[in-house]
Amino acid sequence: MEETWDETRVRELHDDLVDLYGPAERDGEHGSDADPGEGVRQLVTTILSQNVADENTRRAAENLFSTYEGYDAIESAPPEELAEVIRVAGLPETKADRIQRALSAVRAETGGAYSLAFLDAMETDAAKPWLTDIKGIGPKTASVVLNFHFGKPTMAVDTHVERVSKRFGLVPESASNAKVHDLLDELVPDELKYPLHVLLITHGREHCTARSPDCENPVCTRYCTCGGC
Repeated sequence: MEETWDETRVRELHDDLVDLYGPAERDGEHGSDADPGEGVRQLVTTILSQNVADENTRRAAENLFSTYEGYDAIESAPPEELAEVIRVAGLPETKADRIQRALSAVRAETGGAYSLAFLDAMETDAAKPWLTDIKGIGPKTASVVLNFHFGKPTMAVDTHVERVSKRFGLVPESASNAKVHDLLDELVPDELKYPLHVLLITHGREHCTARSPDCENPVCTRYCTCGGC
């Protein structure tokens, strides 16, 4: 009989992942101590990262921020020009449109400033819908910005987190990505949302890969229900 998941078992999973990989530490400041303009950079970079490898995200971000002097120049750039600048990130026309739409929404909300500082004062259940109401901003992008930059308690679910969570039985196999976000936000204690996100990604890359998973490790032995285990 499979064990049910509760807060105690989630904490045990976190501790077992720490034993395997070491603790997940945050980089830099977040929340009210963070640079207000960096929140917008996080948002733009996370849009670039959608469905693409980290190295291509980095290259696209370097191209973008070296080509344009400020967010106003990015927002007002000809769409076809902007798409060419970020082409290495894939889906260039779609992502150019999403970036310009997001910058326009931020500017409209603040009365002209390119800053997401206003989100810091909002509760998570209000800040997240504000972001996802922008067409092209899904729950993962919103959660990355809110958790990584503002330290708000919401868990970003990428392909690794979703795959491992389903194999471990934290969420149903049939759950959509949006539903996985909701379920993990409810299940995972707030202070573990960031470190567990990082550790599950690490486990998904190191052992619980999409194809030919390596299940010879204590975490998979204890928690995994996939065929390889």
